[in-house]
Amino acid sequence: MKELKRVFLILLVACLFGQAKGQDTNKGMAIEPEGTLFTQAVQKAKQLNKLVFLDCYTSWCGPCKMMASKVFPQELVGNFMNPKYVCIKINMEQGEGVALAKKFQISAYPTFIIFNGNGQEIGRFLGGCPAEEFIKKVQTASIDNGSAEMDKRFADGDRSEEFLLSYLKTLSSAYKRDQCNEVTEELLKGKEKTFASNKLLAEMFMRNINNPFCPAFIYTAKHPEKLIETIGEVPVRMKLNSVWAGYGRDLVVDENGKKEIDTDKLQKWIKLMEECNVENREEIRLSTLINIAGLQENWNAYIGYINEYWNNPTLDVTDLNLCKWCTPIIRKCKEKGPRHGALGLLQKRLADLESGKRTPQTKQGNMILSGDLSKAMKMIVDELEKE
Repeated sequence: MKELKRVFLILLVACLFGQAKGQDTNKGMAIEPEGTLFTQAVQKAKQLNKLVFLDCYTSWCGPCKMMASKVFPQELVGNFMNPKYVCIKINMEQGEGVALAKKFQISAYPTFIIFNGNGQEIGRFLGGCPAEEFIKKVQTASIDNGSAEMDKRFADGDRSEEFLLSYLKTLSSAYKRDQCNEVTEELLKGKEKTFASNKLLAEMFMRNINNPFCPAFIYTAKHPEKLIETIGEVPVRMKLNSVWAGYGRDLVVDENGKKEIDTDKLQKWIKLMEECNVENREEIRLSTLINIAGLQENWNAYIGYINEYWNNPTLDVTDLNLCKWCTPIIRKCKEKGPRHGALGLLQKRLADLESGKRTPQTKQGNMILSGDLSKAMKMIVDELEKE
């Protein structure tokens, strides 16, 4: 009987502790149940005369996890957020999050966005931060900066330079990468051959253009001299390469949860690089295809593109890239073919290093490597040899 009483007391204490713990958690920011759609949060906010707070996160993002576990549960955050906001968290790599990430131009995590009751964005900010700083950032982002009105002016056809520059300032502060590109293209329209001599317009090009099919970009890719004179050779060369390589993100489309390549865009992109005589176009093309195949977890295509890169006499697979490309195979690939293919490449590279046929890599671009990559390669080999 005493034993039963003791067990009962332990369970009662555990229950009370769990209840108290739950009550503490309830003092934090109230978040809509998982699976709540964005439109449902907007509808609720409109009914309650509140704003919408959207946490755009991913499962792998460290600062996202820190905010969820350390900041959102705090009482001072709950006291500030709950009376004014309907709060919702959406994983940008699952479900409706994939479409929302594209619609809201999310390029970094966590991104926090404030909307009014009509679902119009008011403001946003990025990154993890302590509770007090978080509250200040929410307050600042909740002040309507007139972006909705400016969106309408742009949609209605206002193309005055003064307005476009003001609009770009607003969009830049909201990290709207795609809209910044669109507005800058309009700003540079008809000035493709002359904008580079104007310091302000040249800076707008450098800061915002990410579309290689933009007429101003194509002209600059073919005739970079004027922009180099205004900005400098190194930053201009880096910008051109960044735009060519960065377009690879736009080649991936989501088809019912599956990542597919937009083959039409791919062919047009390759043809344009040929037309503009991009010297490292094969490196950019194959690196992009390797990355896309990895996203798709199509490991046969993945190792096939790595082999194509390896066997191209104009290209060099660095030790760092070889390690980087083979690591996902040991973590995610169960198929023998791709695993054996990666193992063969690593063993050949190690043999070349040991024989002195190849010098160990110590730098990647301007980055000095801190360690001997042959050790990393041997570790990957050990994993691949496990069947």
